[in-house]
Amino acid sequence: MFYDFVETPIGWLKILASDDAITAIDFDAQPDTGRHGNALTERCIAQLTEYFAGQRQHFDLPLAARGTSFQRSVWQALVRIPCGTTCSYQDIADAIGNPKAVRAVGAANGSNPIPIIVPCHRVIGRNGSLIGFGGGLPRKEWLLRHEGALLV
Repeated sequence: MFYDFVETPIGWLKILASDDAITAIDFDAQPDTGRHGNALTERCIAQLTEYFAGQRQHFDLPLAARGTSFQRSVWQALVRIPCGTTCSYQDIADAIGNPKAVRAVGAANGSNPIPIIVPCHRVIGRNGSLIGFGGGLPRKEWLLRHEGALLV
């Protein structure tokens, strides 16, 4: 397993990767010294840096998040939410063909191990409220404002 850190406007992020895919991104990372990354963590840092500079809306990285088949179906639906837009948990449940699984979608969204790249922050309450985000609601709000999804 490889890891590296990147400083962003929402704090330090820790990027974890295998030989061939990004496996996780952690908030509130405490960077250490030394070199523990690989070519993928470097590529991820470059793409995140571009994203935070407003120069990237889509990520082009191999991903390998561990989870159940249901969770992976939710995470795949999240990747299809365009930058600058939001949708509800119900929208995701409908998109995966399981309209009654709104709570399960919320749980899967909350356990997304690769936030930002798998944009769980783009999922909001049906009434437009900012609910739930592993990185905290202030980060979720910042990300949505950064993408132009929140204009107020």
